[in-house]
Amino acid sequence: MTITPTPEWQEWWAEARQNSPQNPSEPFESYYQVPRQLGKGYVRNIEVYPQLQLSICDCEYHDDILFQEPESNHPLQFGVELLGSNADDTLISGAGVQRSWMGMTPKSRSMGVNIEMPPSLLGTFFPIAGGEIPSQFSLLVKGNDWQIILEPKKTSAVQGVAQQIINCPYQGIAKQMFLQVRVLELIRLQLTPMLVNQGGVQRSPRLKPKTITRIYHAREILLSRLDNPPLILELAQMVGVSDACGGLRLRTLLRGFRELFGTTVFGYLVNKRMEQAQQWLQQGDACGGQCQHTVTEVAISLGYSNPAHFATAFKRKFGITPSECLLGKKSV
Repeated sequence: MTITPTPEWQEWWAEARQNSPQNPSEPFESYYQVPRQLGKGYVRNIEVYPQLQLSICDCEYHDDILFQEPESNHPLQFGVELLGSNADDTLISGAGVQRSWMGMTPKSRSMGVNIEMPPSLLGTFFPIAGGEIPSQFSLLVKGNDWQIILEPKKTSAVQGVAQQIINCPYQGIAKQMFLQVRVLELIRLQLTPMLVNQGGVQRSPRLKPKTITRIYHAREILLSRLDNPPLILELAQMVGVSDACGGLRLRTLLRGFRELFGTTVFGYLVNKRMEQAQQWLQQGDACGGQCQHTVTEVAISLGYSNPAHFATAFKRKFGITPSECLLGKKSV
């Protein structure tokens, strides 16, 4: 069953925080258990540095939870999930304006770490640059523009550091010092692939930082136009990586998309369409069937004129048909 948050939830969480044991020797950390009405597990919030917040969670809910996030200003965020639906990837969520979006927390167990900070704090890690954020990371700071979201594959090194953070063997000040070192190491591991031609570390020796920014812009365009995406040539022209006649620079978009996101432009589009389709098909269970979409409606809303083509793509992605998803069957 899928549920949505209710007004009572705030009271449940407040009660859980109040009843959760705290360690007086660690004033930099707060600990609270998941309300028993919702599931089991815990969430720990630790101030590693001033303005740098580390969260560690290990939660398992009774039901799938469907939630809606409004448009808001978002800090710089780094996330690693060790158990859960997104355990293959990591998350780098840039600072800027976060779009309104709908998500789902599955009832299966999830465990991971999350780091949040204001973007200005990142600049202080580079004193040689005078506190300025290096140009390679400028795409992570969008101010009043839409934020950039990156989902690089999780490496064994990233997983190892995240596990060390969760299983920290120290207490008190030694614990805070240990976490300071590990958090900075985790951020380094997640940011290093973004460096181009710096210190011998190369994500793609042929992609310039400006080109990388434009390719991420292309991705944002696709996400905002899932139902009516531009043609490849039009997309290249919109972000400025192709001349008026297409030219060789169109190859820059195609090659860069594969190098940055591990798939083709079309493959990325189809994957995001299927994720959106799954959310829409599961919404009916969350609202008693009153807002349920039909398979045909979902297909048309995502730009598929032939529902059979949509059903084929959906089954290839999730292992079940859209109709089975509509009836509540889980992906395989």
